Amino acid sequence: MRLSFLEPLYTEPGPFASVYLDTSRDVEHPDRAIAQRWHRLREKLSRQGADRPLLGVLEEAVGADAEVPGMHGQAIFAANGSLVLDGELPSPPARDSARYGTLPEAMPLINQHLPEIPYLALVVHYGGLPTAETHGWVKVEAESGTWPASAVTPGERLHRRVPVATWHHSAARLGHLLDAWARRTHADALVVAGDQWAGNVLVRRLPHAVRDKVIRVGGPTPTDTGRALLEPQLGSVFRGRMAAHDQDLVNIFIGRRALGGPAAEGLAAAVAALQRGQVAALLLNHPPDASLRLWTGPHPTQLALTEEELLSCGVRAPREEPADEALVRALVATAAELVVVPEDVLGLDGGVGALLRYADRPGTPA
Repeated sequence: MRLSFLEPLYTEPGPFASVYLDTSRDVEHPDRAIAQRWHRLREKLSRQGADRPLLGVLEEAVGADAEVPGMHGQAIFAANGSLVLDGELPSPPARDSARYGTLPEAMPLINQHLPEIPYLALVVHYGGLPTAETHGWVKVEAESGTWPASAVTPGERLHRRVPVATWHHSAARLGHLLDAWARRTHADALVVAGDQWAGNVLVRRLPHAVRDKVIRVGGPTPTDTGRALLEPQLGSVFRGRMAAHDQDLVNIFIGRRALGGPAAEGLAAAVAALQRGQVAALLLNHPPDASLRLWTGPHPTQLALTEEELLSCGVRAPREEPADEALVRALVATAAELVVVPEDVLGLDGGVGALLRYADRPGTPA
């Protein structure tokens, strides 16, 4: 999983206010409900030391996603009197939360982006007599997205309506367009729903590369909900899967581990590699436990398991921070990726591994 969407979080030195808030619109008087939730979080932030200008910036952002229908939430970050990042959550947070601290609390936002699978969704409607393939029309709706975040931030949308008499010819042209679109967006899957006959015509005319990615689904196919196209079906298709890109990284790690290639395992080894900017991708079996802490300095790669280690490197006044916040900051700063891999797919020592950009030379200290 690439973390470039988090780069705005680290343009300010902090401290940061991190807010996770249920902003669902499917309740009675949603604005009142959101205001009440925010009031409780505002008081909590104030007690933690957030000043009035910072709270005012947050308050302006709360509920600004009113155009997003249904259940969802917001992840809002601010620092030094400025809004740093306002992210949509495809699902409401398990609980509203607010934290004011040295580093932003980004891991809950990351968790709502996982497994970050790129896809194309396609609905094919046929309007005409059931036995007549020469009258009527075929309407196609297609949309790109990255599941599950695309539920509330849908991607590019395509609309086509053609006479059914020309559908065989039009489907071939559309197939090449979809193939190019899938390549451009690195789509793992083309999820297809709608009319069986018209859909089959299109699928048979797709180039082989994208045809092999087709997943047919049933169920209702509304196209104007304000949410992701085929959102209910996408959950059943992708839940429990890894993105193909992440699976490739896991396979590379397995190969390197077997052959003694540039890879590291265990928290201590991964932290040491992050200090050197050596990590290409950090692999976790699960996000770090909330009680796990690391020592940090002002620079993102200044992190360690002990205060003494940072002091010996010349870092003045190290701070103890939640491990997930320190790790994410280091990953974003060094353009490293994050892969959460189930333990039954790949068990890691201490639940942590790292793909390295280069191998240590013999004799290099850990």
